[in-house]
Amino acid sequence: MLCSFRRCCKIRYLYLYRYRCTAASKPDKMVATRSARKTVRPSSAARAPFDEPELPPRSTRKKSGRSTTASRKTSKRDEASTSSGYESGEDTTTSAATNRQLFDNTKGAKHVKFIEEEEEGFEYEFGGPAGALLTTLALPVVTLLLIASASAGSVAPFISNLLHPLGSASQAEGLVNRLWSNLDIASESTGFLARLLSNPVLFPGCQDGFITLLKCMGGIVGWFFFQVTLERILPCEIVQGAPLKGSPMPGERLSYRINGHLAFWTTLLVVAVGWPSYVEVDDGSTVLQLGRAPLGLLYDYHAELALATILLCFALSAYLYLRSAADPTLLRAEGGDSGSAAYDFFLGRELNPRWGTFDWKEFCELRPGLIGWALLNMAMVVKQQEKMGYVSGSMMLINAFQGLYVWDALYQERAILTTMDITTDGFGFMLVFGDLAWVPFTYSLQARYLVDHDPHFGLPMLLLVLATNALGYCIFRGANGQKDAFRRDPDAPEVAHLRYLQTERGTRLLTSGWWGAARKINYTGDWIMGLSWCMLCGFDSVVPYYYAIYFAILLVHRSIRDDGMCKTKYGEDWEEYKRLVPYRFVPGLI
Repeated sequence: MLCSFRRCCKIRYLYLYRYRCTAASKPDKMVATRSARKTVRPSSAARAPFDEPELPPRSTRKKSGRSTTASRKTSKRDEASTSSGYESGEDTTTSAATNRQLFDNTKGAKHVKFIEEEEEGFEYEFGGPAGALLTTLALPVVTLLLIASASAGSVAPFISNLLHPLGSASQAEGLVNRLWSNLDIASESTGFLARLLSNPVLFPGCQDGFITLLKCMGGIVGWFFFQVTLERILPCEIVQGAPLKGSPMPGERLSYRINGHLAFWTTLLVVAVGWPSYVEVDDGSTVLQLGRAPLGLLYDYHAELALATILLCFALSAYLYLRSAADPTLLRAEGGDSGSAAYDFFLGRELNPRWGTFDWKEFCELRPGLIGWALLNMAMVVKQQEKMGYVSGSMMLINAFQGLYVWDALYQERAILTTMDITTDGFGFMLVFGDLAWVPFTYSLQARYLVDHDPHFGLPMLLLVLATNALGYCIFRGANGQKDAFRRDPDAPEVAHLRYLQTERGTRLLTSGWWGAARKINYTGDWIMGLSWCMLCGFDSVVPYYYAIYFAILLVHRSIRDDGMCKTKYGEDWEEYKRLVPYRFVPGLI
């Protein structure tokens, strides 16, 4: 009943209580609201700097508050942090029912005041339900058009298919009026759906009776379950995640199997020497042999594999949405429980969907998509070698840069457990599509472009791009490494010299080092790395630079989201932090 009540409206409760004074007294009073909590603590001499505040009994407590985030999704690693400080404990608040229980069970309470505020409207992001629906429909189309543009080397296919996806302008006239009469494609081969499915850009692999598309879907499903198998059977480290937001058990944490780094190298080993295939021997029989995987097929069926993955993303997202609707006891994400089907489908309703110990969100965040991205890049190397007879410097560097990026993400896998993607966002179409389709098939476009449109850079230009990438990586890794070290132990020698702002909620925000230069300095390093990838493709087409353009917009939007959440989390302390660290991305500029 309480879960249903919370889903229907946004209500905040404020209570004040005071225990009778004893020799070992509790804190004099606690104020708790949904948006901000402040605890009056004993003197510093009576309490260690990072002790948990004294709280009511566990049976009367309910976890709340926003957890700190440490890394990226978009970067898939550590760029998505909402604070750069050290988080030392979890705040608590209570619902109406537990407030009454507290009143009944606290015999020594002298004064209790209960205030219920008016219902507040749900706070939408991404343009609300209409924006979420539009984004859900547009992202697959953009992905397929980008692949077509990378193959052609220009945006011409993008513009052509965007304006007239079903034929010429004259054929597009009166489309709405003819729509219903053309739905029967079995009797009219030129019907609307027939022409739509015959479009090789929007529906690749559908021109032969869906045989190619079905084979690609089988390949994607096999790839997914291969990664699941590795996650299940390879040795792993069991790591506790951040405290669950909204859990009825204060301080509850989930356990995660961390072995993505080992799965990455195991996958490369299988692709290089362990790919099974049947070959015919002298006596006419066939035998099973292990060898190199036919990576060139990933280039040949690049668009078809992308469409197959997109369809599977819709299927998985639908399952997750229906699953969350069927079981109201599942822990919901705050942002994905609006009541709008389109919005909740996009954002995701359930916070941590699991099958036993298998965590869907954490697994998809890194394994199939990121490792798949690396394999697609390798396929482009194989195909360029076949076509040109050699591998260009740009192709070698793009594989080195992005391979390092993927390796770093998997090596630092445990860092994603404190990112916004894991701690805050539900697992809906936004993350499903981003993890499984957008990342591998659009982040690999630079390598795809180079297969047919290599700029043939000389050594000086390659060295310039290499220096640009190194600069971005040093900023990105240095900032995130400093933040993670400070979180683990703020008194460690490598971070003990850093200055910080002590917040009223008991945590610290770094105001020196990398994080004293700019509040999102890690985003800056991440973007510089992405720009270097685009530079390797030359300057003849805007297509390879889509990543730098898209990523800049994404990081600005994400920084705005982070700023809003930190304002709610830290209150006036966040304004003081912004005064001490006034720049967001580039010191002295912005």
